[in-house]
Amino acid sequence: KGEGHVEGEKIENPDTGLYYDEYLRQVIDVLETDKHFREKLQTADIEEIKSGKLSRELDLVSHHVRTRLDELKRQEVARLRMLIKAKMDSVQETGIDHQALLKQFEHLNHQNPDTFEPKDLDMLIKAVSARYK
Repeated sequence: KGEGHVEGEKIENPDTGLYYDEYLRQVIDVLETDKHFREKLQTADIEEIKSGKLSRELDLVSHHVRTRLDELKRQEVARLRMLIKAKMDSVQETGIDHQALLKQFEHLNHQNPDTFEPKDLDMLIKAVSARYK
């Protein structure tokens, strides 16, 4: 039956196929709760987004939004650490370069695992853009 879109109903987006898809969706959802950032996102063209210009707007979002983004990043870093540990446990090799493993995850700044900064948003945008070139 052709039932229309109900006001307030969330539309399910297709899976992007990215291993950090859930993190990406959560970051976007949180950023869209900030009126100023949502307006900038809606008016930005694709080149502004890819160039990192939009990432600088992160400094203007509310404290609540930044706190939630920090929390999301810490959760994502913990998830990635679990993946690395599982990989190490399965391989059982010595001399693994942990930094090299972390560098595989280019969608966030692994050198700062506690706070979500403009660099993190820029890296997330660039990782998604590189996937769809």
